[in-house]
Amino acid sequence: GTGRRGLLGLLARQCSCVTGQRARRGRYRGDGAAERARRGGGGGGGGGAGGWWWLLRGRPSFAATGRLMATLAGVFVWDGQRIEEEELQRSAQEMKHMENISSLLPGSSLGEYQRPDPRSDREAVTVPGEQPWEMIMDKKHFKLWRRPIEGTHLYQYRVFGSYTDVTPRQFFNVQLDTEYRKKWDSLVIKLDVIERDLATGSEVIHWVTHFPYPMYSRDYVYVRRYSVDKENNLMVLVSRAVEHPSVPEDPEYVRVRTYESQMVIRPHKTFDENGFDYLLTYSDNPQTVFPRYCVSWMVSSGMPDFLEKLHMAALKAKKMEVEVRDYMSAKPLESGGEGKASAAEHKGDGTRSPPQLEYA
Repeated sequence: GTGRRGLLGLLARQCSCVTGQRARRGRYRGDGAAERARRGGGGGGGGGAGGWWWLLRGRPSFAATGRLMATLAGVFVWDGQRIEEEELQRSAQEMKHMENISSLLPGSSLGEYQRPDPRSDREAVTVPGEQPWEMIMDKKHFKLWRRPIEGTHLYQYRVFGSYTDVTPRQFFNVQLDTEYRKKWDSLVIKLDVIERDLATGSEVIHWVTHFPYPMYSRDYVYVRRYSVDKENNLMVLVSRAVEHPSVPEDPEYVRVRTYESQMVIRPHKTFDENGFDYLLTYSDNPQTVFPRYCVSWMVSSGMPDFLEKLHMAALKAKKMEVEVRDYMSAKPLESGGEGKASAAEHKGDGTRSPPQLEYA
């Protein structure tokens, strides 16, 4: 009886803490005053006082209880968190849709495209039955669209672009190499691999980045997985936010809990010859109280700047000015010592990835 009471008390304290955090997140949306109050520890105390009752009243599922117990033990449960094969294939299909539409436009490469009428702009990236996209930037080497996310004040963004002076392998490696990014991206405060699932190549990343003044720095905890499809001449990188017990919220930063990114690269010829097209789809909730048009302006102006920095970093890697890990040829055990590998739970389950895909 004493043991059961002790366990229930532990669960109550944990759930109270979680409920208090949710209450604070609901009250403080990311503006300067809210972030300062957040650092002062204000708010959320009342919400957490009896908040653990949701655990008993809601009759949580066995899986939810298992995840909670795993969190208490400091263990990350990969089931339901890793990037699945379907997510990679879905991103690849979106690239195919863009290529099919682009082939109907004038010119043989992105740099030669002529701007179509606004209706064609929307049709170029809109799948039937989905909300239409709005083009907000049309440059020589890339196009940028956005569309509102239903039920929120946020936008989802999509970039379709092309480079001819670097190889797909170099561009791909530069995106994945966390150590190199710390050198070329001045906004990075912290960027580390926390844990790795050797069965699929999914990795948990902790990323802390500067935000424009007067906003506080943001931190992201997300899982990513990439694939190299040599048979179909395609590269895919998918990321989305997760929770990880070893990376609790830090009062110095604002935790971004809604984040998704998909990058697809199509070589013009091969992985090691200059020239490729890419499709980047991105959305996150930076937890600010700025109007949607302000956030959209920050993203639409910041995304081209980031892509150019990424491009310049790839050029430096091409000129051998820096050493970048080759993720295409790396095997799971060779892909880096940082992070904690977690593949034992999948041994003997009979699951294998398609032979044309190589994962780190």
